[in-house]
Amino acid sequence: SMGYSVPSAIAASLEYPGRRVVTIAGDGEFLMNGQELATAAQYGATPLVIVMDNQEYGTIRTHQERHYPYRVSGTQLKNPDFALMARAFGGFGIKVERDADVPDAITTALKAIDEDKVFALIHLLVEQRVKAYY
Repeated sequence: SMGYSVPSAIAASLEYPGRRVVTIAGDGEFLMNGQELATAAQYGATPLVIVMDNQEYGTIRTHQERHYPYRVSGTQLKNPDFALMARAFGGFGIKVERDADVPDAITTALKAIDEDKVFALIHLLVEQRVKAYY
């Protein structure tokens, strides 16, 4: 369900501090509970959160396209800089705009988790689907 990944990753990180916890969230889902990064910072949770940002509620759009062709509505998003948001909450944040930069971003984020004992977030910009139904 949407909104579940970030809080569950934080809880898993707190319950199993010796394990690596990674979650992948779409941007729409992240917007539902991303403020829980404050909880991660407050209690020392150290998950790696990867936000896939295509600037839309993808699942909702898919349902609209299937059931109401050519009537897609309210699924486009104007997102903040999620990496900046992570830093504002006291964690590590990095924005990635090119596929080639993903491996280095992951290495850097994991290093921040291990050395600084903070959560990390990778804001991964991805292409939006073709707007065939607008």
